[in-house]
Amino acid sequence: MSKTFTQAEVASHNKPDSLFITIDGDVFDLTKFQDDHPGGKKILARVAGKDASKQFWKYHNEGILKKYKPQLLVGSLDSKPKTEAPAPAAAPKPKPAPAPKPAAKAPATEPESTEIEPLEPFGTNIPYADPAWYQSYRSPYFNESHAALRAEVREWVDTAIEPYVTEWDENRIVPPEIYKEMGRRGYLAGLVGTHYLADYTDNIVKSVEPAKWDLFHEMLLTDELSRAGSGGLVWNLVGGFGIGCPPLVKFGKKALKDRILPGILNGDKRICLAITEPDAGSDVANLTCEAKLSEDGKHYIVNGEKKWITNGIWSDYFTTAVRTGGEGMNGVSLLLIERSFGGVSTRKMDCQGMWSSGTTYVTFEDVKVPVENLLGKENQGFRVIMTNFNHERIGIIIQCLRFSRVCYEESIKYAHKRRTFGKRLIDHPVIRLKLAHMARQIEASYNWLENMIYQCQSMGETEAMLRLGGAIASLKAQSTITFEFCAREASQIFGGLSYSRGGQGGKVERLYRDVRAYAIPGGSEEIMLDLSIRQSLRVAKATGMKL
Repeated sequence: MSKTFTQAEVASHNKPDSLFITIDGDVFDLTKFQDDHPGGKKILARVAGKDASKQFWKYHNEGILKKYKPQLLVGSLDSKPKTEAPAPAAAPKPKPAPAPKPAAKAPATEPESTEIEPLEPFGTNIPYADPAWYQSYRSPYFNESHAALRAEVREWVDTAIEPYVTEWDENRIVPPEIYKEMGRRGYLAGLVGTHYLADYTDNIVKSVEPAKWDLFHEMLLTDELSRAGSGGLVWNLVGGFGIGCPPLVKFGKKALKDRILPGILNGDKRICLAITEPDAGSDVANLTCEAKLSEDGKHYIVNGEKKWITNGIWSDYFTTAVRTGGEGMNGVSLLLIERSFGGVSTRKMDCQGMWSSGTTYVTFEDVKVPVENLLGKENQGFRVIMTNFNHERIGIIIQCLRFSRVCYEESIKYAHKRRTFGKRLIDHPVIRLKLAHMARQIEASYNWLENMIYQCQSMGETEAMLRLGGAIASLKAQSTITFEFCAREASQIFGGLSYSRGGQGGKVERLYRDVRAYAIPGGSEEIMLDLSIRQSLRVAKATGMKL
């Protein structure tokens, strides 16, 4: 049971050999922490035995509190309001069964009720800080299994990830154990844009039966991971995997999948997608990395370079686009290249943002790749790549919209405590206008995303590739533009705090650096918008459009 202190008791601990402070009614013992405090001992000495809430929140965000609270918290003030613990979100309250109607009064043709019941509210309940279905809005897409997964992932992110993200980002690496935990929790098997891959792993998601897994579970998993507010983190965990593994799953030969997938899905091995080259980005059909068939016809000999390859620095497998035929899209094939083959060298790249994502320059020199590692058919790899783009872009959209929400939520919280010109920021109409514009773009884009996820789930893969390619491209541009807008407006609200790394504006500063990594990869905004119209018109003409 938590110990309680009077204010007088806390005040008596005001010396270096016994130093207590309070933050929002909680009591912390900082005696042994003084030497580790980044701001030095003097700052702590000024608030020894006192309420340091105002000073703490002036320089820190809640991630710092989450990180140190378990080891420094010793109790709470006896004057702190007691609050009832909320019911676990993973176990929604059962709804009472409706009383049966008398048979004589029920018409024979009465249809079954189609009313959708709202799920229990979840999270902070700040308007628009979470999707509407988190706040008891009715939704046809989400049920108790989604709510259970949401609670499971959020608890992990809140305790094991979010408090350490800033430290990991500065060190340009996420501890390998976190990726391994993705495998242990069964998350990797559900992030490939298909059914849950239960046949290739013994690690199953605790809160969702594999048979019930759908694209909304996958969307939710990526969304909740993105709440940590770091593109580098998300790309470290699901970036290379989420775009490099699906072609193997969908087009790899059974023997290849049986050999390789268990290690990947368990988190023991890593995979990435290697398409972009120094001179071929969005223009995939003009790539030059070459694969020539050996004289005995048993191997492809691969030579060439790839650039900006997410996770490439530590990947064991490279799903690689190569030229096996003539010029243009009809000469492209896809190979699974294994680092163990030899001839594969990787060099980490320093980029504007996404510091912990492992962006890499890859060189292939006379790499011998067995023909069994061909994904799909020779010279038909372009179709495989195009099929993969929808899944890649959906992932980018999910991340961008959650990052937009993070910028908005951080701004809302800050605007309620920061005072300028005699009143809180939230009381200034110009600040409310900024928040309103952020919220309207987030909600409009997210509702479009839900619709696209539903369409992807309802259509066959070929139909989805043809009919949804244009719409998803447009939504990709919409989401990155929304993200950039929200990052900029949040930066304006935070002012100088969003210009320096760490502290209260740390998430906003970090996300602002990540914006370009979403607006360009997966198809730049300009190419996406042009593609959206061209593809939509092409499909419309094929299905009978009359002008």
